[in-house]
Amino acid sequence: MKHAGEPVNALTVDVEDYFQVEAFADVVRREDWSLWESRVERSTHRLLEMLARRDVRSTFFLLGWVADHHPKLVRDIADAGHEIACHSYHHQLIHTQSPAEFRADLRRAKLLLEDITGQEIIGYRAPTYSITEKTLWALDVLIEEGFRYDSSIFPIYHDRYGIPGAERFIHTIRRPTGEIVEFPPSTVQLAGVNWPMTGGGYFRLLPYAVFRWGLRRINRLEHQPAMFMVHAWEVDPDQPIIEGTRMNVWRHRNNLSRTEARLERLLTEFRFATLRDVLRLSEQNVELAELSPVSSKPAYARMD
Repeated sequence: MKHAGEPVNALTVDVEDYFQVEAFADVVRREDWSLWESRVERSTHRLLEMLARRDVRSTFFLLGWVADHHPKLVRDIADAGHEIACHSYHHQLIHTQSPAEFRADLRRAKLLLEDITGQEIIGYRAPTYSITEKTLWALDVLIEEGFRYDSSIFPIYHDRYGIPGAERFIHTIRRPTGEIVEFPPSTVQLAGVNWPMTGGGYFRLLPYAVFRWGLRRINRLEHQPAMFMVHAWEVDPDQPIIEGTRMNVWRHRNNLSRTEARLERLLTEFRFATLRDVLRLSEQNVELAELSPVSSKPAYARMD
C-alpha cells in the first residue's frame, strides 16, 4: 500500500538487449551483435505499456548501440514522458578501457542520444556498476563531458563491482574537475554490512517480500528515496538461451518469468518517478543546473 508521506523512489530501466550483457561478453563478440535476433524493442515496449497503465515515469539508461540501431525506440520512450540517460555505447566495463577510450565511448553515446531526442543528456550509469575504487577517474571524465549525476557506485561487496564503504544515499562527489551528484543503487544495512536492494538479478533471486521489506525500511525508517532498476530483457522470458558458464547462465535466466508480475506489484505498493525528478524532490534540494551540494560530508575525492 502506497503512503503519500513516504519518499518518492527512483525507477530506472537499463535498455540493453539480452545478448549484450556482461555475463556473455566472452561468448557474444561485440562485432557480432548485429547477427543476433534483437528483442529490445518488444521488451522495452512491454515496460512502457506497464508504466503507462500505472501512470509512472522512469529513467531509461540507454545503450548507445541500441539507440543507434533503434532510434525510434528512443523517441518512443521520450515521447511517453520518460527521462533518457546514458548507459555507455558498447557496454564495456570501465576498467577494461583507458580514460581516452572511455571518453570516446561516452561521448559517442551522449551525442547520439541528444541528437535523437533533442534533449540534453545529464545522467549516466556504468555497465555492470563498474565505477569502483580503481576507476574513480571516470567521474572526472563524466564531469568534463557535461554529466550532472551518476548512478554507478554500488556500496556493497561483489565479485564484479562495488565500493563497500561508499555512501548509501544521494550525495555530491567532489572531484578535481568539479562536482557530480551520485544516487547509488539501494542497499539495506544489517550487522554492519550493506545488502543489495536495487532490482535486477537480486529482484529475481530474492523473494518479493524481501524487497518490499527493504524498500519500506529505506523509506520509512531511514526516510530516504530508494533506487530501483530493471533490465529491459528481464521482462522477456522467451528470449533465446545463450550458452555460457553455468553460473552466468543461471544469473541471467533465473526467474525471468516472474519479473513482470513482481514489478507490477512493486508499482502498486511504492511511489516512483524519474531519477531526475527524485533528485529535485529530495530533502537535499538538489539543483541539477547548478549542482548545489547535497551532502555536508566530503565524498570520494579522498579516495584518489
